[in-house]
Amino acid sequence: MQHYLVKSEPTKYAFSDLTRDRKTCWDGVRNFEARNNLRAMKEGDLLLFYHSNEDKAVVGVAKVVRAAYPDPSATDGDWSAVDVAPVAALGQPVTLAQIKADEALADIALLKRSRLSVVPVSKAHFARILKLGKTRL
Repeated sequence: MQHYLVKSEPTKYAFSDLTRDRKTCWDGVRNFEARNNLRAMKEGDLLLFYHSNEDKAVVGVAKVVRAAYPDPSATDGDWSAVDVAPVAALGQPVTLAQIKADEALADIALLKRSRLSVVPVSKAHFARILKLGKTRL
């Protein structure tokens, strides 16, 4: 199993929307590196759900329920999407400030590749975020 972090602006699609919808197509990614990360995802991989812009916090865990397929929102180019479903909201959001302050997360891709909307996350980083978020899966 692999782990990733996906970003969404909460005003566009929040974790609560995913919880309500039970499943969504994660589409609209228009960066080649982020697209390649989507293509590397397998069914069952776990995702940290990060609210960008306003909240700047990891707020939930989702899972991949359908591996990469052609992005239905793409009008041109070779883009991919995956389907994701909610697993659990974090017991407590883990803010960007907390992540930056935690030495164990110094090299997490969220900080190193901050412009990307989809990044891989190590097993250790994933576990640390869950611990900071007071969440057990």
